[in-house]
Amino acid sequence: MLASIATFALEGVDSREITVEVDVRRGLPAFTIVGLPDAAVREARERVRAALLNSGFEFPLKRVTANLAPADLRKAGPSFDLALAAAVLAASEQVPREGLERFALCGELSLGGRLRPIHGAVALSSGAHAAGYRRLVVPQENAAEAALVEGMEVIGAPSLDQMVALLRGDWAPGPQALAPPDAPAPAHADMDFADVRGQRDAKRALEIAAAGGHNVLMIGPPGAGKTMLARRVPGILPPPSFEEALDITRVHSVAGLSDGRLATQRPFRSPHHTISASGLVGGGSIPRPGEMTLAHRGVLFLDELGEFSRSALEALRQPLEEGRIEITRAQQSIVFPAAAMLVGACNSCPCARPGDECRCTDVDRARYDRRLSGPLLDRIDLVCELPPVPSVELVDPAQQAERSSSIRERVVAARDLQRARLVGTGFHSNAEMPLALSRRHVQLGPRARTRMLEGHGSMAITARGHHRVLRLARTIADLEGGRRVEADHVDEALGFRLRSFNAEVAA
Repeated sequence: MLASIATFALEGVDSREITVEVDVRRGLPAFTIVGLPDAAVREARERVRAALLNSGFEFPLKRVTANLAPADLRKAGPSFDLALAAAVLAASEQVPREGLERFALCGELSLGGRLRPIHGAVALSSGAHAAGYRRLVVPQENAAEAALVEGMEVIGAPSLDQMVALLRGDWAPGPQALAPPDAPAPAHADMDFADVRGQRDAKRALEIAAAGGHNVLMIGPPGAGKTMLARRVPGILPPPSFEEALDITRVHSVAGLSDGRLATQRPFRSPHHTISASGLVGGGSIPRPGEMTLAHRGVLFLDELGEFSRSALEALRQPLEEGRIEITRAQQSIVFPAAAMLVGACNSCPCARPGDECRCTDVDRARYDRRLSGPLLDRIDLVCELPPVPSVELVDPAQQAERSSSIRERVVAARDLQRARLVGTGFHSNAEMPLALSRRHVQLGPRARTRMLEGHGSMAITARGHHRVLRLARTIADLEGGRRVEADHVDEALGFRLRSFNAEVAA
């Protein structure tokens, strides 16, 4: 007897339909799974057999063959357990085969028949919806998360026997309620820009970067406030829209970081400088998202940027330019989203000592500078140098800095202008605008064009750098609520280009 049912497998942060076919016929008792299963899928034979017997069902003492189609796609993980069990029951006539085509099933089984939560419930539900299924059965712990996909009827089953009752028509659960989102409190409310004394230029650079989603690099000695400022960037970012929140939730669900609720804050990731290239941008024999993808729609902070391996930093070129990462393996090519705002911090020289104590030679400095390649630096929109904070600003109680809440109001207003300007394009901020859009929305007057020409003459700006200066100037104008990009906006954008590396970049 033959039975089949649909399930879904994770493919990056998306999912792909898998048909589970089970054939039960006479022969020596055996349970074989084919279709390029990995070890976790092959071990499903024991989990399914024990779960069926411990739930009061029979496991057929016949030759049982399960095929996971398409057969040329490698299958990984325990999420196929539930579909395998249902197909075995249908093929052995313990549940009706009629109506199975209306369901998609995903879940891991315990030996006792309980359903255990799985990763990527949002991605699996989205894939089922795109494939035309309207009923998805998942473990009860994943139901609220899977129900975030509009138009999907999600059924959270606590155990195998409840799922069988559903297939037999003996159990009719109500619609799955969404988990109430956490209160949208400001991100990192305990970290305020007012805590950082001085560094007005750096704060201005971070405000512009947050307003347009631009990449920024801070250069300065230890203790100047680089890390403090970077960790306070999430506090001035606007809350994610529903579309962005769903993207964040999908990525974190695949990585096993979701709490089952819709994300209300933008992510902030800060990996150690010993991270590998695959850990930073994703990879592995079965590609998994890296830190750049985990920071999607949020902030990726790379402290001590010059200490990261050259291969890891060079792997950032594609995501910084395109907002996506494409990882190709022998069998497939997977695309991970990576529209994250990069915030980097590094010292001005290898020893990082004050100027009168520095013993670095010109050769040492040149070697340190070469750790950051020209093409990588050309993808960074703002570079600011942080001098040591004057002692008077540290000890004077009268020194008051602007609070994050005030900066955030200006950032949100600028993002609202960008959202209205880019509606229907699929882009969310100025930093994401492609060339055609930036030419349409950044119209320079005669004085602004003259400033750009002067900048090209003095700084040897590349074509990519020219495009990035225009987008940055557009963001500066948005912060002031202006419709046109004026000469002073271009001047400020040019002032944040990294001058000391421009000759190398141009070469």
